[in-house]
Amino acid sequence: MDPTRNMRLGMAVAVLIGGLDLVSKWWIVDKVMQPPRMIPVTSFFNLVLGHNRGVSFGMFNSDNPMGRWLLTGLAVAIVIGLLIWMWRADRAWIAIALGLIVGGAVGNVYDRVTIGAVVDFLDFHAAGYHWPTFNIADIGITFGAIGLIWDSFAHRADEADG
Repeated sequence: MDPTRNMRLGMAVAVLIGGLDLVSKWWIVDKVMQPPRMIPVTSFFNLVLGHNRGVSFGMFNSDNPMGRWLLTGLAVAIVIGLLIWMWRADRAWIAIALGLIVGGAVGNVYDRVTIGAVVDFLDFHAAGYHWPTFNIADIGITFGAIGLIWDSFAHRADEADG
């Protein structure tokens, strides 16, 4: 397989996820949440405006400016590594999964650089439990990671059969 084909595919997915993330955050911050509030959408889903200065699900949340730049630098380094992996990907599915993660990571890095925190707005809850608020970038990262994990098991099973 031509590595540039997989790279183009992965980059297209990254641009799509990053673009959807940036547009959705702009819409929420500039149009929907003026003024900021909680908007019930269903009995299990709200739109809220949150700013996450930590990593996934608010872990290591801190107002320390050094943490902002440390997390940004770490995310950029990971994106570079994922892009190298994407270039070397021999299966389209791997390139797509990596594209999901790269697009999400770039969307969240953009927030950290421009406003100092990641904008989150999707709030799901059930039976009195609220999942951590998240965004489109987080969805891309999560589904990309699931895709890589799934592929590692599927590929291992293929090798055992062959």
